[in-house]
Amino acid sequence: MNTLGIALSRPIVFFDLEATGTNVISDRIVEISLVKIMPDGERILRTKRVNPQMPIPPEATAIHKITDDMVKNEATFSEIARPLYEWLKDCDLGGYNILGYDIPLLVNEFKRANIHFPTDDRKIVDAFVIFKRMCPRDLTAAYKFYCGGDAFENAHSAEADILATVDVFAGQMKMYENIAEADLPKDVAAFPKTVDEVNEFCTQRPANWIDKGGKFKWSGNVAIVGFGANNGERLDDISRNNPKFLQWIIRSNFPEDTQQIARDALMGKYPQKES
Repeated sequence: MNTLGIALSRPIVFFDLEATGTNVISDRIVEISLVKIMPDGERILRTKRVNPQMPIPPEATAIHKITDDMVKNEATFSEIARPLYEWLKDCDLGGYNILGYDIPLLVNEFKRANIHFPTDDRKIVDAFVIFKRMCPRDLTAAYKFYCGGDAFENAHSAEADILATVDVFAGQMKMYENIAEADLPKDVAAFPKTVDEVNEFCTQRPANWIDKGGKFKWSGNVAIVGFGANNGERLDDISRNNPKFLQWIIRSNFPEDTQQIARDALMGKYPQKES
Protein backbone atom coordinates (compact mmCIF):
# COMPACT_ATOMS: atom_id res chain seq x y z
CA MET A 1 0.00 0.00 0.00
CA ASN A 2 1.32 3.48 -0.84
CA THR A 3 1.86 6.14 1.84
CA LEU A 4 -0.30 8.85 0.23
CA GLY A 5 -3.41 7.82 2.11
CA ILE A 6 -5.34 7.41 -1.13
CA ALA A 7 -5.75 4.42 -3.42
CA LEU A 8 -4.04 4.60 -6.83
CA SER A 9 -5.34 2.87 -9.93
CA ARG A 10 -2.24 3.86 -11.92
CA PRO A 11 1.05 5.68 -11.23
CA ILE A 12 0.98 9.34 -10.23
CA VAL A 13 3.93 11.66 -10.82
CA PHE A 14 4.41 14.57 -8.45
CA PHE A 15 6.67 17.15 -10.08
CA ASP A 16 8.12 20.60 -9.54
CA LEU A 17 9.74 22.98 -12.02
CA GLU A 18 12.33 25.71 -11.55
CA ALA A 19 12.44 28.18 -14.40
CA THR A 20 13.78 31.46 -15.73
CA GLY A 21 10.64 33.25 -14.47
CA THR A 22 6.91 33.02 -13.89
CA ASN A 23 5.61 33.52 -17.44
CA VAL A 24 4.35 30.08 -18.46
CA ILE A 25 4.43 31.11 -22.13
CA SER A 26 7.88 32.62 -22.58
CA ASP A 27 9.95 31.38 -19.63
CA ARG A 28 11.91 28.15 -19.76
CA ILE A 29 12.59 25.26 -17.41
CA VAL A 30 16.02 25.08 -15.74
CA GLU A 31 15.32 22.13 -13.43
CA ILE A 32 12.68 19.45 -13.17
CA SER A 33 12.22 17.06 -10.27
CA LEU A 34 9.74 14.19 -10.40
CA VAL A 35 8.72 11.39 -8.07
CA LYS A 36 6.66 8.59 -9.59
CA ILE A 37 4.55 6.76 -7.04
CA MET A 38 3.34 3.34 -8.10
CA PRO A 39 0.07 1.79 -6.90
CA ASP A 40 2.07 -0.62 -4.71
CA GLY A 41 3.89 2.27 -3.01
CA GLU A 42 7.19 2.12 -4.90
CA ARG A 43 8.74 5.55 -5.44
CA ILE A 44 11.05 6.54 -8.29
CA LEU A 45 12.76 9.93 -7.96
CA ARG A 46 14.37 11.76 -10.87
CA THR A 47 15.87 15.25 -10.97
CA LYS A 48 17.39 16.88 -14.04
CA ARG A 49 18.76 20.33 -14.78
CA VAL A 50 18.01 21.79 -18.19
CA ASN A 51 19.74 24.31 -20.43
CA PRO A 52 17.01 26.94 -21.01
CA GLN A 53 18.82 28.42 -24.04
CA MET A 54 18.35 31.89 -22.56
CA PRO A 55 19.94 33.84 -19.70
CA ILE A 56 18.57 33.16 -16.23
CA PRO A 57 17.50 36.51 -14.68
CA PRO A 58 19.24 37.32 -11.38
CA GLU A 59 15.90 37.48 -9.51
CA ALA A 60 15.16 33.89 -10.61
CA THR A 61 18.63 32.74 -9.53
CA ALA A 62 18.07 34.41 -6.15
CA ILE A 63 15.14 32.06 -5.59
CA HIS A 64 16.33 28.70 -6.93
CA LYS A 65 20.12 29.33 -6.79
CA ILE A 66 20.65 27.99 -10.33
CA THR A 67 23.04 30.04 -12.48
CA ASP A 68 23.82 30.14 -16.19
CA ASP A 69 27.13 28.33 -15.59
CA MET A 70 25.35 25.49 -13.78
CA VAL A 71 23.18 24.66 -16.80
CA LYS A 72 25.30 25.67 -19.79
CA ASN A 73 26.46 22.07 -20.39
CA GLU A 74 23.11 20.42 -19.63
CA ALA A 75 20.76 19.02 -22.26
CA THR A 76 18.03 21.27 -23.64
CA PHE A 77 14.39 20.43 -23.00
CA SER A 78 13.97 19.36 -26.62
CA GLU A 79 16.72 16.78 -26.08
CA ILE A 80 15.00 15.23 -23.06
CA ALA A 81 11.40 15.77 -24.20
CA ARG A 82 10.74 12.40 -25.83
CA PRO A 83 12.05 10.18 -22.99
CA LEU A 84 10.29 12.43 -20.45
CA TYR A 85 7.05 12.15 -22.40
CA GLU A 86 7.31 8.35 -22.38
CA TRP A 87 8.11 8.32 -18.65
CA LEU A 88 4.99 10.38 -17.91
CA LYS A 89 2.78 8.33 -20.23
CA ASP A 90 -0.31 6.81 -18.58
CA CYS A 91 0.41 8.66 -15.31
CA ASP A 92 -1.67 11.07 -13.31
CA LEU A 93 -0.03 14.29 -12.13
CA GLY A 94 0.49 15.91 -8.73
CA GLY A 95 2.28 18.88 -7.21
CA TYR A 96 1.89 22.27 -5.54
CA ASN A 97 0.18 24.94 -7.67
CA ILE A 98 0.70 22.81 -10.78
CA LEU A 99 -2.67 23.85 -12.20
CA GLY A 100 -1.65 27.49 -12.26
CA TYR A 101 2.03 27.17 -13.11
CA ASP A 102 3.87 23.87 -13.58
CA ILE A 103 1.45 22.11 -15.93
CA PRO A 104 1.01 25.01 -18.40
CA LEU A 105 4.77 25.66 -18.36
CA LEU A 106 5.48 21.97 -19.04
CA VAL A 107 2.85 21.80 -21.79
CA ASN A 108 4.42 24.80 -23.53
CA GLU A 109 7.91 23.30 -23.29
CA PHE A 110 6.62 20.10 -24.90
CA LYS A 111 4.92 22.20 -27.57
CA ARG A 112 8.23 23.88 -28.45
CA ALA A 113 9.66 20.38 -28.83
CA ASN A 114 6.81 19.54 -31.25
CA ILE A 115 5.20 17.12 -28.80
CA HIS A 116 1.55 17.32 -27.78
CA PHE A 117 1.29 16.64 -24.04
CA PRO A 118 -2.37 15.99 -23.19
CA THR A 119 -3.64 16.51 -19.66
CA ASP A 120 -7.40 16.05 -20.12
CA ASP A 121 -7.11 12.31 -19.60
CA ARG A 122 -5.04 12.63 -16.42
CA LYS A 123 -6.20 13.04 -12.84
CA ILE A 124 -4.65 16.16 -11.26
CA VAL A 125 -3.74 16.40 -7.56
CA ASP A 126 -2.83 19.95 -6.50
CA ALA A 127 -1.91 20.36 -2.83
CA PHE A 128 -2.09 24.16 -3.16
CA VAL A 129 -5.76 24.04 -4.16
CA ILE A 130 -6.53 21.72 -1.23
CA PHE A 131 -4.69 24.09 1.11
CA LYS A 132 -6.65 27.13 -0.09
CA ARG A 133 -10.01 25.40 0.12
CA MET A 134 -9.44 23.75 3.49
CA CYS A 135 -7.65 26.70 5.14
CA PRO A 136 -9.49 29.86 4.09
CA ARG A 137 -7.72 33.13 4.83
CA ASP A 138 -10.70 35.07 6.09
CA LEU A 139 -11.29 36.83 9.41
CA THR A 140 -13.17 33.90 10.93
CA ALA A 141 -10.27 31.54 10.18
CA ALA A 142 -7.77 34.06 11.55
CA TYR A 143 -9.80 34.45 14.74
CA LYS A 144 -9.87 30.69 15.31
CA PHE A 145 -6.12 30.41 14.69
CA TYR A 146 -4.82 33.36 16.68
CA CYS A 147 -7.45 33.59 19.39
CA GLY A 148 -7.93 29.89 19.97
CA GLY A 149 -11.71 30.00 20.03
CA ASP A 150 -14.70 29.15 17.92
CA ALA A 151 -16.05 31.55 15.32
CA PHE A 152 -17.06 34.85 16.89
CA GLU A 153 -20.71 35.86 17.05
CA ASN A 154 -22.30 38.16 14.46
CA ALA A 155 -19.50 37.69 11.94
CA HIS A 156 -19.74 40.13 9.01
CA SER A 157 -21.36 42.84 11.08
CA ALA A 158 -19.00 45.82 11.15
CA GLU A 159 -18.79 46.02 14.95
CA ALA A 160 -18.18 42.30 15.48
CA ASP A 161 -15.63 42.18 12.65
CA ILE A 162 -13.55 45.08 13.90
CA LEU A 163 -13.55 43.84 17.51
CA ALA A 164 -12.44 40.43 16.23
CA THR A 165 -9.73 42.10 14.15
CA VAL A 166 -8.35 43.82 17.27
CA ASP A 167 -8.25 40.46 19.04
CA VAL A 168 -6.56 38.82 16.03
CA PHE A 169 -3.85 41.50 15.93
CA ALA A 170 -3.23 41.13 19.67
CA GLY A 171 -3.04 37.37 19.18
CA GLN A 172 -0.51 37.80 16.39
CA MET A 173 1.70 40.00 18.53
CA LYS A 174 1.60 37.47 21.34
CA MET A 175 2.15 34.41 19.13
CA TYR A 176 5.17 35.84 17.32
CA GLU A 177 6.67 37.74 20.27
CA ASN A 178 9.49 35.24 20.76
CA ILE A 179 9.55 33.61 17.33
CA ALA A 180 12.90 32.04 16.41
CA GLU A 181 14.89 33.69 13.63
CA ALA A 182 14.84 30.45 11.64
CA ASP A 183 11.02 30.55 11.55
CA LEU A 184 10.81 34.07 10.12
CA PRO A 185 10.23 34.75 6.41
CA LYS A 186 13.48 35.10 4.50
CA ASP A 187 13.04 38.86 4.01
CA VAL A 188 12.29 39.59 7.69
CA ALA A 189 15.16 40.11 10.14
CA ALA A 190 12.92 40.27 13.22
CA PHE A 191 9.20 40.33 13.93
CA PRO A 192 8.01 43.93 14.54
CA LYS A 193 7.41 45.13 18.08
CA THR A 194 6.48 48.80 17.59
CA VAL A 195 3.89 50.59 15.48
CA ASP A 196 6.64 51.94 13.22
CA GLU A 197 8.04 48.47 12.70
CA VAL A 198 4.59 46.99 12.05
CA ASN A 199 3.92 49.74 9.50
CA GLU A 200 7.15 48.90 7.67
CA PHE A 201 6.32 45.18 7.85
CA CYS A 202 2.85 45.71 6.36
CA THR A 203 3.78 48.20 3.65
CA GLN A 204 7.11 46.79 2.52
CA ARG A 205 6.99 45.60 -1.05
CA PRO A 206 9.32 43.29 -2.98
CA ALA A 207 12.48 44.97 -4.25
CA ASN A 208 11.66 44.17 -7.88
CA TRP A 209 8.27 45.97 -7.85
CA ILE A 210 8.22 49.29 -9.72
CA ASP A 211 4.71 50.40 -8.75
CA LYS A 212 3.04 49.81 -5.41
CA GLY A 213 0.89 46.96 -6.70
CA GLY A 214 3.62 45.07 -8.55
CA LYS A 215 1.90 45.34 -11.92
CA PHE A 216 5.24 46.41 -13.34
CA LYS A 217 8.49 44.85 -12.14
CA TRP A 218 12.23 44.90 -12.68
CA SER A 219 13.92 42.07 -14.54
CA GLY A 220 17.50 43.05 -13.96
CA ASN A 221 17.48 46.68 -15.08
CA VAL A 222 14.61 46.25 -17.53
CA ALA A 223 10.96 47.09 -16.76
CA ILE A 224 8.56 44.23 -17.48
CA VAL A 225 4.84 43.54 -17.07
CA GLY A 226 4.18 41.68 -13.82
CA PHE A 227 0.72 40.17 -14.32
CA GLY A 228 -1.79 38.67 -16.74
CA ALA A 229 -1.26 37.24 -20.19
CA ASN A 230 1.68 39.61 -20.79
CA ASN A 231 3.44 38.66 -17.56
CA GLY A 232 7.20 38.80 -18.10
CA GLU A 233 7.06 40.81 -21.32
CA ARG A 234 9.31 43.87 -21.60
CA LEU A 235 7.47 47.15 -21.14
CA ASP A 236 9.18 48.75 -24.14
CA ASP A 237 8.16 45.81 -26.35
CA ILE A 238 4.57 46.03 -25.10
CA SER A 239 4.41 49.77 -25.83
CA ARG A 240 5.47 49.17 -29.44
CA ASN A 241 3.72 45.88 -30.21
CA ASN A 242 0.66 45.86 -27.95
CA PRO A 243 -0.23 49.46 -26.98
CA LYS A 244 -3.88 48.46 -26.46
CA PHE A 245 -2.81 46.62 -23.31
CA LEU A 246 -1.41 49.83 -21.82
CA GLN A 247 -4.45 51.78 -22.97
CA TRP A 248 -6.63 49.25 -21.16
CA ILE A 249 -4.65 49.84 -17.94
CA ILE A 250 -5.21 53.58 -18.27
CA ARG A 251 -8.96 53.16 -18.81
CA SER A 252 -9.42 50.60 -16.04
CA ASN A 253 -9.48 50.85 -12.28
CA PHE A 254 -5.73 50.55 -11.67
CA PRO A 255 -3.89 52.72 -9.12
CA GLU A 256 -2.58 56.06 -10.33
CA ASP A 257 1.10 55.07 -10.17
CA THR A 258 0.41 52.03 -12.34
CA GLN A 259 -1.53 54.09 -14.86
CA GLN A 260 1.23 56.73 -14.97
CA ILE A 261 3.81 54.10 -15.93
CA ALA A 262 1.48 52.99 -18.73
CA ARG A 263 0.99 56.58 -19.92
CA ASP A 264 4.72 57.24 -19.93
CA ALA A 265 5.41 54.00 -21.80
CA LEU A 266 3.01 54.99 -24.56
CA MET A 267 5.05 58.19 -24.91
CA GLY A 268 8.29 56.22 -25.11
CA LYS A 269 9.37 56.98 -21.54
CA TYR A 270 10.26 53.98 -19.38
CA PRO A 271 11.20 53.60 -15.69
CA GLN A 272 14.89 53.91 -14.92
CA LYS A 273 16.25 51.76 -12.11
CA GLU A 274 18.26 53.61 -9.53
CA SER A 275 21.76 52.37 -8.77
